[in-house]
Amino acid sequence: MSAPEPSLVSRSLSAVWHPCTQMQWHADRSLPLLAIARAQGAWLYAPDGSRYLDGISSWWTNLFGHSHPAIVQAVRDQLDTLDHVMLAGFTHEPVVALSERLSALTGGRLGHAFYASDGASATEIALKMSLHYWRNAGQVDKNEFICFAGSYHGETVGALSVTDVALFRDAYAPMVRGAHVLPSPAAGGAAALSALDAFLALHHGRIAALIVEPRVQCAGGMAMHEAAWLRDARRLCDRYAVHLIADEIAVGCGRTGTFFACEQSLDADADGGGWPDFICLSKGITGGTLPLSLVLSAPAVFDAFLDDTMARGFLHSHSYTGNPLACRAALATLELFDKLDILQRNRVWAQDFTDALAPLATHPAARNFRQAGMIWALDIDAGHDDFSRRFYREALARELLLRPIGNTLYFMPPYVLDDAQTALLARGALEALDAALA
Repeated sequence: MSAPEPSLVSRSLSAVWHPCTQMQWHADRSLPLLAIARAQGAWLYAPDGSRYLDGISSWWTNLFGHSHPAIVQAVRDQLDTLDHVMLAGFTHEPVVALSERLSALTGGRLGHAFYASDGASATEIALKMSLHYWRNAGQVDKNEFICFAGSYHGETVGALSVTDVALFRDAYAPMVRGAHVLPSPAAGGAAALSALDAFLALHHGRIAALIVEPRVQCAGGMAMHEAAWLRDARRLCDRYAVHLIADEIAVGCGRTGTFFACEQSLDADADGGGWPDFICLSKGITGGTLPLSLVLSAPAVFDAFLDDTMARGFLHSHSYTGNPLACRAALATLELFDKLDILQRNRVWAQDFTDALAPLATHPAARNFRQAGMIWALDIDAGHDDFSRRFYREALARELLLRPIGNTLYFMPPYVLDDAQTALLARGALEALDAALA
């Protein structure tokens, strides 16, 4: 009798190194490794038919449910026409149309989208653009950066330099050039602004850019700050001639209530001004279907690279920059925002979900319940060190995919949950919390 075929899980453990994961936990089964055969709408399906409601949009990427027919059809149609061509010296309709559409969403104040595949690469691009801009402007001493305590901007070397999460930075410290870490606005907006002002007054001659996650520091524990804070920070950057980089990789694409989170911080007294010098986008821009990231830049930044010499050009490239399939998926995603009036729909649904979470928000172990648009979070007084893994397992047992960040339980669901799924997510999370604390 022949031996049974090895399972997908066992094959994966033998062949795949999973990201941001302690593989030993999978090997000894203390953390389940799940095989997923297909996905539809808000659900992920295992080969045995069991299912999990995707309460975190598969690492914050999947906005309109898995395998949305409009996005799928757009990618299929594009695949019949043009799968890929390098963007150095070539162009194509999807990348032009997407770039035009995104610039229009800023009122034309930012444009000339530069493309890559993942969020960390977008951070790298923005940092390099800022530094090179100042070099082209003859201010070579402006080559340092400011980030905030608890910030996270990616795990490539440049992105790690402006990330203040020890778990990610410490192991690679010899490779990482340090940035200046200032107090987070989430810990006190006035104090953070005062600290930024004082620092820039002394050191602006060395600072290329300030990078910030508008409204929510996601990987830093869903730490939230007021929208107005960024407007005041923009004014300081203008005063001291420092670029402002808005990292909207996680918080863009409607996640905080407006398409760009930084829209909530625009200066009404400056005729709609106050936009950052750079916006980084990724994750939700393709609706969670294909990898794509991009950086939008201010016209003055782009113009500073125009010259007869290559040394003044922006010296950065990726093989799949502006891939037509990914760009077409992004265009289909933007079309869904308009067709479904998704920002308005989200405002109504967000209130319903906040109401449904009331029993969780008032749980005896819950602290600091908070919300920004389509992001909800609360901190759990767990009393033990492995709350995250315990809750994750209990949530899976109730057909929910939820992955706390340490003791911070959060929700970033797709924008398409119906009433039954909304109730299941709220009720199941409460049951999982009680079980994880038992």
